[in-house]
Amino acid sequence: MGFIIRWLCAYALLAITFNPTDYNYINWVRDYGHMNMSIAVLLGLLLFIGYVIYLRATLRSIGGLGMILVLAVVAAGLWVLFDYGVLRLDNSDFNVWLGLLALSFVLGIGLSWSIVRRAVSGQADVDDVED
Repeated sequence: MGFIIRWLCAYALLAITFNPTDYNYINWVRDYGHMNMSIAVLLGLLLFIGYVIYLRATLRSIGGLGMILVLAVVAAGLWVLFDYGVLRLDNSDFNVWLGLLALSFVLGIGLSWSIVRRAVSGQADVDDVED
């Protein structure tokens, strides 16, 4: 259940930032940000903090190569679905949602990987040592 919550939070972070609808941060800032500059900056900083948390945790747990491998597995799964006719890629809005789903899966895996590794191996990760 913990992975699903982390994954959904990553998906929300990405979808709030950008999605194919008109209801996202990037479109809002482009259209109305100049009228609400203080709110635009505050929301931008909050989104930036979310990205820093997710990207830092993902890079520390699975690294850049791990991110590429998880994304490659997701892409291969989508390729299989496309080859068997389950998935069609002619709708650009759907493709953006699919991309957000894939990226959020990478971030969710990255944030959860230390927990999975500890459960499988029984070894805890120790990155920071306190004196």
